[in-house]
Amino acid sequence: MLEIEVKILDIDTRAVENRLLELGAQKVFDGKVCTVFYDFPDGRLSREDKTLRLRTKGSVAEFTFKRKLSTEGAKIAYEQEVCVSNYETMRTILRRLGFQELSGVEKTRTSYVLGAVHVDIDTLPGIPTFLEVEAPDQSTLESIVVLLGFTMRDAKPWTGKEVRDHYNRQKPYGPSGTVRE
Repeated sequence: MLEIEVKILDIDTRAVENRLLELGAQKVFDGKVCTVFYDFPDGRLSREDKTLRLRTKGSVAEFTFKRKLSTEGAKIAYEQEVCVSNYETMRTILRRLGFQELSGVEKTRTSYVLGAVHVDIDTLPGIPTFLEVEAPDQSTLESIVVLLGFTMRDAKPWTGKEVRDHYNRQKPYGPSGTVRE
């Protein structure tokens, strides 16, 4: 399956949520997402723009493979995802297969669905809240971005790591996303 998405940084959460509800979106998740990324010790997956991810989203555990295909106008990736019945058992299997845990990320996520479009509002410690919009095609993606009050110039074809790297190069941010003095 293709994943076609963009990130929009430093959003007004209340305004975005109000607009989503006006458009008829349904809230489908609100909680913690804990993610661990994996690669072989030689880093071959990263070099090939491939990602292995194991995460918990509330009480659900998901294992995902992604391969980035393009960043022209949106991040486009091939994605396969499956629910696993036991997060810790899957971690053990991955380690025994020779994978290394690269990094972990914990965030608070609120997810909405509007037709075939998925919209996530993500908050990570020290990073201003941002929006992720995923659609079945680029035309639909662009339409939803505009309906939410943004332009495609606001949209970044970035991964979550690229968002974190962007803010790590900026001024240090406090827990609420405000700049520390």
